[in-house]
Amino acid sequence: MKLLFYQNISFRILSKIKAHFPEAKQVRQLGIENYSDIEIWKFDKENQFTNVTFDADFFDLSNLKGRPLKIIWLRFGYTFINVVFAHLIAKASIIKDFTILKAYSEIACLEITN
Repeated sequence: MKLLFYQNISFRILSKIKAHFPEAKQVRQLGIENYSDIEIWKFDKENQFTNVTFDADFFDLSNLKGRPLKIIWLRFGYTFINVVFAHLIAKASIIKDFTILKAYSEIACLEITN
């Protein structure tokens, strides 16, 4: 499962989640941190990444442009990396299912809240 953390989530998250999500990347690491949202959306789609973000923009793009792009929308507000990490680990099982199981193929967005 390939997660791509958008620029609004620090690249420092990668070292914390590596054991749980070894294929995770962050836009800065890939040199695409200055891409527009639509360019990131296209990159995700072409490279089969699931976008992890605090922004609603990717959900909106998915509704306009369609799937197969998957989005994990963190809806608990900008916060410390340890809080993001705790939420991701607590939801690791559903994140994995959401990204790989055929049963979720028609669902574009997984919202994670408090």
